[in-house]
Amino acid sequence: MIKKTLLASLILSSLISFSQEMVSSIPLELKKNRDVFQTINNDKKEITLFIGDKIKVKAIQLDEKMKIVDSISSERPNTKIYTKMIGYNINNDNTRLFWSSNDSKDIFTELYDFNNRKTTTKQHSLLLKDEKVLQKFSDKDFFYILTVIKKSNDLKLYVFDKEGDYTEKKINLNGFTFYKSDYTQSNLYEVLGENLLPFEAPFSLQLINTDNPTSLTDSAKKRKCYFKNNRIIITLDTNIEFTQVITVDLTDFKATEKKIKTHDIQEDRTYLNSNSFYFDNKLYQLKSASNLFYLTVKDLDGKVLKEHTAKSSEPIDFKNSEVQLEGGDFGGKRTLENSSQFIRKVNNLYPGVSCYTIGQNTLITFGGVSPVQQSASQFGMGQFGLIGALVSIAVHNPGIESFNSYSNRKVVKTDGLFDKEGSHIKGDLQPLAFDKIRTFFDTYKDVSSQTLFKTDAYYLGYYDNKTKEYILKKFND
Repeated sequence: MIKKTLLASLILSSLISFSQEMVSSIPLELKKNRDVFQTINNDKKEITLFIGDKIKVKAIQLDEKMKIVDSISSERPNTKIYTKMIGYNINNDNTRLFWSSNDSKDIFTELYDFNNRKTTTKQHSLLLKDEKVLQKFSDKDFFYILTVIKKSNDLKLYVFDKEGDYTEKKINLNGFTFYKSDYTQSNLYEVLGENLLPFEAPFSLQLINTDNPTSLTDSAKKRKCYFKNNRIIITLDTNIEFTQVITVDLTDFKATEKKIKTHDIQEDRTYLNSNSFYFDNKLYQLKSASNLFYLTVKDLDGKVLKEHTAKSSEPIDFKNSEVQLEGGDFGGKRTLENSSQFIRKVNNLYPGVSCYTIGQNTLITFGGVSPVQQSASQFGMGQFGLIGALVSIAVHNPGIESFNSYSNRKVVKTDGLFDKEGSHIKGDLQPLAFDKIRTFFDTYKDVSSQTLFKTDAYYLGYYDNKTKEYILKKFND
């Protein structure tokens, strides 16, 4: 048995080692306060990689094979005011980068014009009076900053166009009803401002990118948003009886609402838990009690498309991997053989479900996570594990942030493979690009300024602190 396990490990290691390919190496001397970010121009099949430190920002244009086409350098904006990259949009195939102050009131934009070999800057001051910033979104034509207005049901969008100028769009949600986690009726501002610590801070709205595998740390948040197909979708799971789905159309800036009920479990609400994940225009809901849980797939009208049930007295027949427990009282990783252990732990932790496309099928991860278990001093420094700390000051990169999101947490999870109708598919799971990249980071420690993006494959960028090079490697699922 030991020989078989060792052989399997060697084969897996061999497969992983040959599944990565170095595609670019860029000599670069970086100072401290590093940021890294990339934009993808699908029309021209070009990537612009922005690598900045406390002194300068270098914009590097790459072709579809990740070879350098051109580059421009500029001074970094005033670090005392503009602390982080927050997004981008594109003007005539040139990228405009957005920076902001910590409170998002001061905005600095810089257009990198490769044709004319110059950069053009603009500065804006947002009043943000009686508003809380919720999230930021980038696409080819526009950059958006989303806020909620104090003591109201109103959202506001600051919409930056190709020229770097902005307009304000107020989105009225009057007529929608909102409930806090204690079932009291309230307004949107109060629901978003509810304190869900230690796991979720007031006015936090987790951005999910379904093009990448999503960690349970992100999907277990009760307040999430998705930016896709010219829409912003906000899901609220603070009430265990239903998921509230708010869709904002970015063509007319009007909003619609759906309340999609969770599976009814006849038990004291105090001992129940629930969450959801929006994917492929469907809602995947998880509802748990101490001895069972339901994984339900619904359309946005609330119609049940498929439902799977797990009971503590029976094996879970819709999973394709072992149940893994990470962290916990004994540390490390171990396998749970008993369904009752898994279900009980999911219900006692913060439950989450996430989806990812594999070919024509959907990989679903379901389980639960704990808050970060660390000292107050680490928390104050924004320490979210190795990778989280390195990207904490940079623009949101959900791909790279997922890698070490389980650091200093208790996590229980398993995976299942399903077809487009939600039916379970039996069989073994093959390693994903994300699994291979995790293995790579187990070996290579002296790296920083990581980024991850997807075109024809996954591309991992990182700064090699020893060789003073910025490396790009290719990984395939």
